[in-house]
Amino acid sequence: MGNGTSIGRVRGLGSAKSGTHHWLLQRFTAIGNLLLLLWLAASIVLLPDLSYASVADWLATPVPAVAMILLVVSSFWHARLGMQVMVEDYVHEHANKFACIAALNLVAFAGAAFGVFCVVRLALGAHA
Repeated sequence: MGNGTSIGRVRGLGSAKSGTHHWLLQRFTAIGNLLLLLWLAASIVLLPDLSYASVADWLATPVPAVAMILLVVSSFWHARLGMQVMVEDYVHEHANKFACIAALNLVAFAGAAFGVFCVVRLALGAHA
């Protein structure tokens, strides 16, 4: 009869078994964001100046461009995971919850795509 907690057995509810994966993804993206932000801060400090041309030239090299794309994607993914938890906890009607999560996914993917597009554009030399 080991089917979750005693109140869960009475209600016919067991563990959803999906919270651990979501929690781990949030922690992994948080660690990735921390490391990438430390890299970004150190890289900015080491630049000769903070002019647009200097930053664009730095971002036109492969390693900073890839690291910046990873930072953009990881940041939007982390934000999406956190906002999804908030929506799931505080929006109770199923139709509203579905609409909120769909809008959240759209905004997160659009923001990440725009950020990646901007970095790729600078990395390929489209700056003036």
